[in-house]
Amino acid sequence: MPTGRKPDCVKLALPKGRLLPATACLLGDTGLEFKEYTEATRTYRLRSAGTPHVSAKMFQEKDIPIQVAVGNYDLGICGLDWIEELLAKYPASALVKVLDLEYNKGKLYLATSQHGAISSLEELPARHGSWRIVTEYPGLAETSALSLRLRRFRIFPVWGATEVYPPENADLVLLWARDESDMRAQRLVSLTTLLCGSAFLIANQESWQTKDVGRIIGQLSRSIGMAVKPWLQLEPKPARSIKRFYPDFGKEKVWLAIPDGHQQVPAADFLNKAGLQVQGYSGGRLNRRPALNLDWVNIKVIRPQDMPLQVANGNFDLAITGKDWLLDHLYRFPTSPVTELADLGFGEVRVVAVVSRDLPVADIDGFRGLMHADRSSPLRVATEYVNIADKYLHDNHVGRYRLIPTWGATEALLPEDADLLIDNTQTGRTLAKHNLKIVDTLFESTARLIGNKNRLGASTKRKRIASLVRMFRQAAEGNNNEEN
Repeated sequence: MPTGRKPDCVKLALPKGRLLPATACLLGDTGLEFKEYTEATRTYRLRSAGTPHVSAKMFQEKDIPIQVAVGNYDLGICGLDWIEELLAKYPASALVKVLDLEYNKGKLYLATSQHGAISSLEELPARHGSWRIVTEYPGLAETSALSLRLRRFRIFPVWGATEVYPPENADLVLLWARDESDMRAQRLVSLTTLLCGSAFLIANQESWQTKDVGRIIGQLSRSIGMAVKPWLQLEPKPARSIKRFYPDFGKEKVWLAIPDGHQQVPAADFLNKAGLQVQGYSGGRLNRRPALNLDWVNIKVIRPQDMPLQVANGNFDLAITGKDWLLDHLYRFPTSPVTELADLGFGEVRVVAVVSRDLPVADIDGFRGLMHADRSSPLRVATEYVNIADKYLHDNHVGRYRLIPTWGATEALLPEDADLLIDNTQTGRTLAKHNLKIVDTLFESTARLIGNKNRLGASTKRKRIASLVRMFRQAAEGNNNEEN
């Protein structure tokens, strides 16, 4: 590089979650420390004191390969599993696998339940029925099913909690685990290993060819030869969920899905008010199959985002999810058999349109006018609610736009990587902290009891379903009376 020339700024995408502690340790020990890159941080934009021309931003790990592939970031660190998932869907992606960083080692397993009917991989091609495969990796699942010559199969993409679905709701699962002992802890049996890997450094192909990323790559490469590697000792925390109870295939039992995550505590309080005593649905270690005081009801704890599709597929009779996820499902599948049965009144959030506070606009009309005044490229809209966002933009006559699906921490994308967010908020304080403002409220969302219309009217267990629905409605009315 010629003397006196200011180097191009190199943009690095860093992971939140499972890889953060080891990644922060590695960067610090190789001279690329970002002091604010900690589990306690409340900022997404990071600067390296030792390397001024390098900036970084934190993302959900599975967003990083996409951000690097489209050129928003020059380099990124994420697991090999998410890299291969992107390449399975988009093999021509502008992504370069640069360096195996050796930590977070694990495997991608095709597995089944210890209590299922399958015992070996050789049994799969011979079966004439349709295999149900649940996974966070739909691209790799399809590639695997085709390579195994499965005659018929259906892939159900989920946001997480993959291990809880078999054997009742899935024949096979494709999931990431550290080793066979982790699989056994989840009552799963590995049929085959599709991928062995760890954390990787990746690069955008154009940046690899045109930018001076060699110094950063060199610093990280030297870590491979270091005698002491403390980041290898910082293993991700083990999964906090367990499956303590054995499956029950009773045909007359009602299957209820209840939420994990932020909705777990208010959902547990509501269930208690409804007279449903759930054991294993509180405390620090979540049981994905909690016990209930009603012996004619089976419960599983899954992600709220997955519930509408799982109810539509008949895997559950009833579920507690948000109005936001119900609408996102119905906008995509207008003829879905899923229907709302009760507004439960807790878990209130607003689904909002959000822009940078620096933009001189007060509402969505002003934003649309500003964006369309002098714009040659499509509007970039980041969201977890792809179908809600699509309908909203169409209804508001936004011309050209490109949706950017995300898996959380959406506020990190504005303003560099998106122009508009469709997100949810309770108070708006988190958005304000990130210099963002709300320009429109799409709707308010609370927890809803949903069901499958086909099960409500024709099922042999319809009386039991109706009885459970009454319990929920009475508890919801009690909540409303308390508020009034």
